[in-house]
Amino acid sequence: MVKGTSSKIIGMLGKDGSSLDKLSKRLGLSLSIEEMKLLQEYFAGEKRDPTDVELNAMAQAWSEHCCYKSSKFYLKKYFRDLKRDYVYLAMEDDAAVVRLDDQFSYVLKMESHNHPSAIEPYGGAATGVGGIIRDILCMGAQPVALVDSLFFGDPAFAGDRTSMSTRSLFSGIVAGIRDYGNRVGIPTVSGSIYFHPSYNHNPLVNAGCLGIIRTSNVIRSKISKTGYLLIIAGGRTGRDGIHGVNFASRSIAHGRDDSRSVQLGNPIVEEPLIHAILEASDRGLIEGMKDLGGGGMSSAIGELVHAGGVGAKIYLEKVLLKEEGMLPWEIWVSESQERMLLAVHPGRLEDISGIFRLWDTEFSVVGETVEGDRLVITYNGEKVLDLDLEFMTSGLEYQREADETRSPRKTLLPKEPADFGPLLIEMLSDPNIGSREPVVRQYDHTVRGSTLKGPLSGNPNIEGPSDSSLILAQVPSGIGLALTSGSRPLLVSADPANGSKYCVTEAAMNILSSGAVPHSVVDCLNFGSPTDRHVMNELIESIRGISEVCRDLSLPVVSGNVSLYNSYRESHIIPTPVIMMVGLLDRPEKAVKQYLSREGDAIFVAGNLVSSLNGSLYEHSRGIDPGNIDPPDMDEMRAFVSRIPGLVQKGVIDAMHDVSDGGLATALAEMCLGSGIGMKVDIGSTGYGTPSQKMFSELGNRMIIVADPSNEEIIRKGLGELRLTRIGTSGGRELEILHNGVGLAKISVDSVRKAHGGALQALL
Repeated sequence: MVKGTSSKIIGMLGKDGSSLDKLSKRLGLSLSIEEMKLLQEYFAGEKRDPTDVELNAMAQAWSEHCCYKSSKFYLKKYFRDLKRDYVYLAMEDDAAVVRLDDQFSYVLKMESHNHPSAIEPYGGAATGVGGIIRDILCMGAQPVALVDSLFFGDPAFAGDRTSMSTRSLFSGIVAGIRDYGNRVGIPTVSGSIYFHPSYNHNPLVNAGCLGIIRTSNVIRSKISKTGYLLIIAGGRTGRDGIHGVNFASRSIAHGRDDSRSVQLGNPIVEEPLIHAILEASDRGLIEGMKDLGGGGMSSAIGELVHAGGVGAKIYLEKVLLKEEGMLPWEIWVSESQERMLLAVHPGRLEDISGIFRLWDTEFSVVGETVEGDRLVITYNGEKVLDLDLEFMTSGLEYQREADETRSPRKTLLPKEPADFGPLLIEMLSDPNIGSREPVVRQYDHTVRGSTLKGPLSGNPNIEGPSDSSLILAQVPSGIGLALTSGSRPLLVSADPANGSKYCVTEAAMNILSSGAVPHSVVDCLNFGSPTDRHVMNELIESIRGISEVCRDLSLPVVSGNVSLYNSYRESHIIPTPVIMMVGLLDRPEKAVKQYLSREGDAIFVAGNLVSSLNGSLYEHSRGIDPGNIDPPDMDEMRAFVSRIPGLVQKGVIDAMHDVSDGGLATALAEMCLGSGIGMKVDIGSTGYGTPSQKMFSELGNRMIIVADPSNEEIIRKGLGELRLTRIGTSGGRELEILHNGVGLAKISVDSVRKAHGGALQALL
């Protein structure tokens, strides 16, 4: 066992605010003067100065990443009662648990790994995947599927002296996700990619995971019994990841200066760790468990014992280390990866030791649970930390000032083009619309053999995009789980509340397009600095918007993540709330396609057109600032959720595709990609508005439905009050779009494929 050196006493009592601020900066604590004064007051009550271990532990506990100090007031206000009877655990443990049936549940979580990925894209993204897998594993669940939503700067951004180029960030992040997921053997089945100049210095990496567990075997992220052993299993502890959560609680200012805060991932260590943990879980050897992620042992041990109402004593010299000379505070706050914290009865130590040895997984007993409400740490017999757990883990809660600084904006309409064909080709070539196949092909989305529909669907070698993926839950009921994740940043930037509502409704439409019923929601909220009043308003309004839609649709928000300080100096990212949604399909064999599969099928548009280009990619590409964003029609949305699944179960719908980024025209084009079959449609009767609005509007709730013409009346009756407009027929090898009989665009499917397929080539 590698040893470090002793701890130090940090002189804090009696210092003025300026001196405390300098101390925070010198030690890399990322705490404000006011927060340092609160610590000073606590230790004055203890009648002593803190050790460096204690001060670093408190900085971890009070970081934005660990205690959500700027957001939790609003999260509790708007999300507290968004639950359903089928939710087993929500907002309590490391991941959410949602019942599938009377025996099994699925477990889900999404986390951001933004700051590390900006500094070291490969390692930051890889450890983001590893961490989210362990969040699922710590509930005792088998991880079965990964998703990721990625956000990059202008594809043409060549970098500068402090930041890498978009191309470098893109290739590194994709490679990190690819290598970790593929090597662990968990399929990456769904996700999204988005580009905007505001992410030039702040790429976003949001990773999600889904697992399956027998509900009776769920392990809680707490221990309520004394005399239990605390075990660290998996990777060794090193200096990688030091102050990671502190780094994520401030804006990026100096490029790669914070490289020590980036963890080093090793999927070859995680893969056997997963097997060992699952075997120990199946044998009932684990009483409580947490992943060692942000904050390392400091957060995991403190939260595990405090949640159960017990104390703990830790022997820091027993922690297995990667390197010589680590200081006690470094050991305690290190965020080295592939580590799990377990609470185990002493009488079961031999049993669990045998499992770890079988899977060649290192472990060490580092402490024990004790009576009381304090955490005590010794290092080679010296007491280096003695803190009240309530004070250590409760965190801070702010209601920061927020201002709405936007003024009402006029709606400007771009000039109608004479020929929409070149315009449609341009839209399909845009990196925010074009094919993600060059990325998707790097991920193994079929490993484990449960993927019924991956991120691409259609005939071999000519697949088009899937709105959502579908996996088979390996449980007796054989239920299907649909997954999707994404955001609508342009809409949210124009109107944080209404734009965020569209993030949820689009996710729901993606789930419906596979034939599944929306079932649960996870949010990952990515925003700039909360000390900026405008950014704080964006965050509050986004939370409110998500809450209102979920309430309207009776969807539970079961878990979430907040990532703030996504800022570079004085510049903030545009607000980016990512929604991960899971849907259920009782009979997976009834799943519908997202592409044309037959000639002669009728093509319909369900839902009402919103005659506005505000917040659309078409408007953005013309350099027009968006006007006001109309909210989604929730009566209409509820009708979609209640009526589409019934038609799917009747088997009368062959394919569906929701209308979102790029509007109706790009959605129609994408439906041609999976088979090479074209279509002829007339969009004149889809609503009131200009041809460009009908082609490229991204607002409202609309779904393209493809079916045998003989099923039209069944579909109309099944949709009830929902508007259904028949616009054309599938066939041929061209996409032809008319408006009241006048041709707008006529392009070959091969041209559609070429434009759509080349969107990301320059970045690769």
